[in-house]
Amino acid sequence: MPVFKTIRQTAATGLLSERQIRLRVAQGICPGIRVGNRFLVNVSALAELLDQESRAAVTEVNINA
Repeated sequence: MPVFKTIRQTAATGLLSERQIRLRVAQGICPGIRVGNRFLVNVSALAELLDQESRAAVTEVNINA
């Protein structure tokens, strides 16, 4: 089952800073849902997304080297 936390609670886990999470929400690339005036981040999906991004960056560096 997915875990949903507020932006501030998610930042406290150490995945990303609060500012980075808010930027991703504004860009529409942060997994989660809007409930009323709050955005709840799907923490497990965010961790997977960051893992995919880091793997793609490593692959890109290896290809260009």
